[in-house]
Amino acid sequence: MKRDKIIEMEQVSFKYEKEWVVERVDLTIEQGQFLGLVGPNGSGKSTLIKLMLGINKPDRGAVKLFGQSIKNFNQWQEIGFVSQKANSFNSGFPATVLEVVKTGLVSRIGTFKFFNRKHKEKAIEALKTVEMEEYANSNIGELSGGQQQRVFIARALVSDPSLLILDEPTVGVDAKHVTAFYDLLRKLNQEKGISLLMVTHDIGTITEHATHVVCMNKTVHFHGASEEYKEFDNEDLNRLYGHSVQQLTHNHEHEVSQ
Repeated sequence: MKRDKIIEMEQVSFKYEKEWVVERVDLTIEQGQFLGLVGPNGSGKSTLIKLMLGINKPDRGAVKLFGQSIKNFNQWQEIGFVSQKANSFNSGFPATVLEVVKTGLVSRIGTFKFFNRKHKEKAIEALKTVEMEEYANSNIGELSGGQQQRVFIARALVSDPSLLILDEPTVGVDAKHVTAFYDLLRKLNQEKGISLLMVTHDIGTITEHATHVVCMNKTVHFHGASEEYKEFDNEDLNRLYGHSVQQLTHNHEHEVSQ
């Protein structure tokens, strides 16, 4: 079955001042995929996400979103984004869970529009998807890291995106909630049909859940099925990462120590 292309990057390069941090990246993400983006620190993963989101513009190459050049793309509600720092609110932040989720509708209704009953119902529906509706009136800063992360996924989901991008979403989340978090991602991908792109260092876990893996170190060194990536030994990983790494076994899953 032919799938639609959601993101296409052709020979994309980007530099900060004189240093190239992304070089000659060719990458295609198709509808329905759950893709894990892995690589060492400083490998350009977060910069690649910024190029996909139009935050940075490539110095060379071209980016297409949903078949359209990013230069002309304006359907940003089709892409939900959960940043690495999404769950870093302090306990005094003055917003309820429901208020935070409703801000995800701004891309659809406009910056200075008022929220109505229909928008509230939409936000409650998104909270139900992540099993957080009972916390709708709670202060966002009073929740645990795992709970906050679910709220910010609800915020990203409220505009009904086709693609959800997550940048290191499990940072600061305890192991118990990480397991539940991956269960949620599986449900969003398999039951809701949302394509997922997740930046992570948790290689062992992501290869157990993602359909595909991209290994990046300034350029793409591997892009293929998770099952193929799991077959790599330490020598293969050393080559992909550009430095020595060690594959460890823990709880019947594989992790990479960098």
